[in-house]
Order: sequence, then C-alpha cells, then structure tokens
Amino acid sequence: MNIRVEQERREHEYLSRYASFSDESLGRDRPEEQCEMRTIYQRDRDRILHCKAFRRLKHKTQVFLAPTGDHYRTRLTHTLEVSQIARSISRALRLNEDLTEAIALGHDLGHTPFGHAGERTLNEICPLGFSHYKQSIRVVELLEKDGKGLNLTKEVRDGIVNHRTSGNPSTLEGKVVRLSDKIAYINHDIDDAIRAKIFSEDDIPKIYTSILGNSTKTRLNTMINDIVLNSMDKNDIVMSEEIGDAMQSLRQFMFGSLYLNPTAKSEEVKAYKLITELYEYYMNNIDALPDNYKMFIEKMDEPLERVVCDYIAGMSDQYSVAKFEEIFVPASWKV
Repeated sequence: MNIRVEQERREHEYLSRYASFSDESLGRDRPEEQCEMRTIYQRDRDRILHCKAFRRLKHKTQVFLAPTGDHYRTRLTHTLEVSQIARSISRALRLNEDLTEAIALGHDLGHTPFGHAGERTLNEICPLGFSHYKQSIRVVELLEKDGKGLNLTKEVRDGIVNHRTSGNPSTLEGKVVRLSDKIAYINHDIDDAIRAKIFSEDDIPKIYTSILGNSTKTRLNTMINDIVLNSMDKNDIVMSEEIGDAMQSLRQFMFGSLYLNPTAKSEEVKAYKLITELYEYYMNNIDALPDNYKMFIEKMDEPLERVVCDYIAGMSDQYSVAKFEEIFVPASWKV
C-alpha cells in the first residue's frame, strides 16, 4: 500500500476546495521520485526541520540582544510560535496544514545574527543590498547542502519569500503564515517587553486592549478567531476591519515603545560595529572564508559581496562574537 497516495486521496475528501492539494503541487525545480509514505509538502517540512540553518535559529536574536534571562524569545522560538498559530488557523479552515507548517518553519531561515539590527547593517554596507526574506530563499535554493539547496516545492518557496508585510502569497496557506508571523511577534514581543520591564500591560493604550484583550492569551484568541470566522469558505485570508486596524495600531505602538526603545536597543550600536568589521575583514581576506563558502565564488561565480553576506548572515549571535574576538581581540600570550 502506498501511504502517500492514500493521504493525497484523503486530502481531496476533507480539505477545503480552496486548499493546496499535495498531488496538485507545481513541483520542484529538480524532479524527484516521490516518497511512498510522505506527501510532497511533508517532505519539504522535514527538509527544513533538519537543515543546518534551522538549527542556528536557536542562537539568533528576536528582539533583545544577548538577554540575561532564559525565557526571552529567540528566532527559533518565534518560528515555532508562528508555526503553531498558522497550523491552528489552517486546521480550522481545512487548509493544507503540512504546506502551512513548511512555510512557517522556513520563513526566517535567512535572518542574520542580532535580528533586524544585523539585517539593516548588511543592507547598508553591502552594495548588493540585503533582506532576510530574500536570504531565506537563497538558503533553501542554494546555500544548504553546499550549493544544492533543499529543492523545495514552488509553493513553499513562494510562501517564504512573500511572508513580509508587502508580500502577496499565491496560496491561502502562505497568506495564513504571513498573518501568523505578525500575530506571533506582536504578542510575544509584548510578553518579552513586560518581562524586561520596558512597559507594563497597563501601559498599552486601552483603545487597543478594549478590542483585542488585555493579556497575551486573550489577544491571540481574538486575532486567531477573527481570521477563522472572516475567512471561512472564502478564497482569501482576511481579518475584520476592526480587529485588523487594532492589530496594526498595536504594532505601531510597539515600534515606539519597544522596537525603537533605547533600553531594548542599547546594544545595537555594538552589533552594527561588529558586523561591519567582519564584513570588511572578509572582503579583504577571501582566504579566511570557509572552504564551502569560497566554493561559491570559485566554482559558481557568485559575487564576493554576496558570499560574505551569506557567511555573516548564517552566523549565530555567539558565533559572530567569537569570530570577532578571534580576528580582532589579542589573545593571551602563553609560553
């Protein structure tokens, strides 16, 4: 018995007519023999989960650089929370949960050390520019497996590259992830800000909490339920105007109170200096790049500037600090 074929058959019996069916995928750039047990989107999810870039997310900043507590979010825990929210919405709407999960797990693979501070730095100093959503696609299409990439389906890659605010995913599952990303970071960043005593729950304007709720739990329930109720039996993923406007306004509040807060961002100047120094060092010392990155320049004619960004963007916070110390900080002299 071919388990995959049976799963594909059951999808057509159960999923919404607007869902992305596994046996109707546009496929991969390099055709592969199908797995007898897993659907095409289940294989994509597993490939992302087991790749090196995914594991490195556990030591990459979400909002707070080098927090002293164990309970602040990292880029990995953010990714897992996005996945959980997106799966809940997709399950309720009878969309393809496997496709949703694959997009969610892969959406931030291209993030730099030190979060958006690192992304802004590389975008400023690299003449080719840099953005994490484009880097996420570069990771899965090229950088993983030494230039072979993960050979993911077109639907998963479309969802990853379009998860940003201005993105327009071609599948409903991608649209679910796009909204779930915002729901996740707004709510968990509030939780982290309260933990860090940046502000308290009472400091959040009542005009927003009266609509969305006055705790992380109630806000999550409000936003998720609103999407499900307003997207049921529709070929789109939408929020009501009231909840959508309140969520966007709360996001703007977060920019003023947290994302641009001097206390929360106090270490970003150091991160900018560290990444800039590393970039200039590797631009002038190509031989110092690892062999698997030099290969992209020597055998695949990739621009030096892009490969240096690839290497730095792939670093965890700790690894980038360690490389900086190795290169620029004098070591203790030993006999």
